[in-house]
Amino acid sequence: MGRKVTDKIIFENITVLDAGAKGVSVAKAPEGQVIFIPNVVPGDVIDVQTFKKRKSYFEGKAIKFHKYSENRIDAVCDHFGSCGGCKWQNMKYEQQLFYKNNEVLNNLKRIGKIELPD
Repeated sequence: MGRKVTDKIIFENITVLDAGAKGVSVAKAPEGQVIFIPNVVPGDVIDVQTFKKRKSYFEGKAIKFHKYSENRIDAVCDHFGSCGGCKWQNMKYEQQLFYKNNEVLNNLKRIGKIELPD
């Protein structure tokens, strides 16, 4: 079971590195800890506030954007960010396909133990 964060930590000027499963993106804190953050796009530069600490990672939310990614777009759906049905609409379609393809390939290798040609 994870430990609760008693003091919410704020990391400043963090660059979002990758898009992960379920529309949550990945960044790293200055000391190398992984941070999972919803509603951000790889390439965004943000301040992030943690709200949960686990053994090997944080969960957080963007509290300030310093720079938007060139792959960020306005979501088409008016309910983006509130209903949960369209998690990557703030990212260009080509980038959505790129990250979804990577997720499938990573799962085939990691979970399915399938060797794929490069």
